[in-house]
Amino acid sequence: MIHDSYLSRKNEFMRNFNRSLARVKPRATSLLGDEQGNRFIREAPQEYEALIPRIPFIGHNKLLLSFLLPSSQYLAVYRALQRQDRTVEDAGWLIYMMATDEVRAMPHITRRFMGYLWFSPLFKGLLNKRAIRSQKRTYLEDWVLNYVAGDGREFDYGVDYIECVHCKFLRAENAFELAPYVCATDKPISELVGWGLTRTMTLAEGFSKCDFRFKKGGKTNVPIPQSLQALIEGNWQK
Repeated sequence: MIHDSYLSRKNEFMRNFNRSLARVKPRATSLLGDEQGNRFIREAPQEYEALIPRIPFIGHNKLLLSFLLPSSQYLAVYRALQRQDRTVEDAGWLIYMMATDEVRAMPHITRRFMGYLWFSPLFKGLLNKRAIRSQKRTYLEDWVLNYVAGDGREFDYGVDYIECVHCKFLRAENAFELAPYVCATDKPISELVGWGLTRTMTLAEGFSKCDFRFKKGGKTNVPIPQSLQALIEGNWQK
């Protein structure tokens, strides 16, 4: 087993988190009001800085880190909102908007390239190798996954996550109730990047796996918590 931390990258992580907070600030003030929104913007970085030493270490691969770090950022958001006696549903809405704004901030050509790369033979081959390596459990808190070849009709390829780094991290931080809302952020990402993601179950919901299925040009079908859907339909998204 290998143990390490990301403390040496704290400044980089903080810069990225602060950029995300700047984007979501209008959402925070619409939820909390100006005074409490500004307080949230001040306190969330304190929460994130405290979490960085405890982020699960899974190596320094940039792509993997881009998928790992959001849950730690979202937990910092949750903790800062808890200081104001806000609910997990409030946090769920704000992190959903945070993820949406993050992808929308990408240049259109970047999103198109990500969509193209996601279905390329190169990426699928690398993902298959990653799945095989994950079975060795080099990093105890890492994902463990199986690659699923496409059936040529319903999906191009899939991934079954048997263990999830986000779930492990949130459970260790006594914040597992946030996990379904972290999973929900896959919906806007898929819609904006073009994953064509369908998912019927998640570890966060108590199932034995998360069944990701990707279809190029397909419709996104990712159920989200009813409480979150109610907030979106109640015009919180505007």
